[in-house]
Amino acid sequence: MELLASVIIPTRNRSGTLDQTVRSLWHQTIDPRQFEIVVVDNASTDGSADAARQSPDVRVIARSTNGGFASGNNEGIRATTGDAILLLNSDTVVPPGALDRLLAELARDASVAVAGPRLVDGAGRPELSFGRMIGPLNELRQKRRAQNADEVEKLTRRRHYPDWVSGACLLVRRADAEAVGGLDERFFMYTEDVDFCAAIRARGRRILFTPEVEVVHLRGRSAASAPQATNAAYRRSQVAFYEKHHPGWAPFLRLYLRISGGWPTQP
Repeated sequence: MELLASVIIPTRNRSGTLDQTVRSLWHQTIDPRQFEIVVVDNASTDGSADAARQSPDVRVIARSTNGGFASGNNEGIRATTGDAILLLNSDTVVPPGALDRLLAELARDASVAVAGPRLVDGAGRPELSFGRMIGPLNELRQKRRAQNADEVEKLTRRRHYPDWVSGACLLVRRADAEAVGGLDERFFMYTEDVDFCAAIRARGRRILFTPEVEVVHLRGRSAASAPQATNAAYRRSQVAFYEKHHPGWAPFLRLYLRISGGWPTQP
């Protein structure tokens, strides 16, 4: 039977939430023979890989080093064959039927390469999981909007075609993912999803945000456990993003980070 989807879950030291993520996928209404689940473990030290191996129908790729989110996803893409690829964080819960509905969105419109659902936290509060292309003004606008709960609620109820959707749960056609060479591995963690969507849009393809599909995202776990490392990873990716997409602004960003004390230290 043809594989409709490959679910790729990159993880590092997420044994506490990974099992919940995998179990949620068992309750989809799609024929289980039509999708595969691959966990790419980035050198976890908490037994995540061993725990994932206990789950039926889950393939584990255990890496000896932590290559980051983009690299882990790319390894999963290369190891799978589904027509569509679901990039999924290991701190998510996929409700019954959500994968089916995301696949239906791609089937509905051939011009859509990527579909992203409405992400909510454990209490049902929505996350601003889409936006305009990252740039100085758009970053400020995004942060302002994200702090306004009423505005986030309103924005996330509207079906539309943003510049990017969050890589926490992102469904992409394999043909489009392969056409752009996968995710750019210079982004260890953060902004790789924005860059990935930009590369896909550059080929004339569309990115869809659909509020008709909801996925739970228990965001903030990494930041809570290692805030300094997480912030440094974000800043490194931010600098790399500006160097790639806004080279004229990159020196000003580096200067600002040095002055403000936010310049990322090397890992």
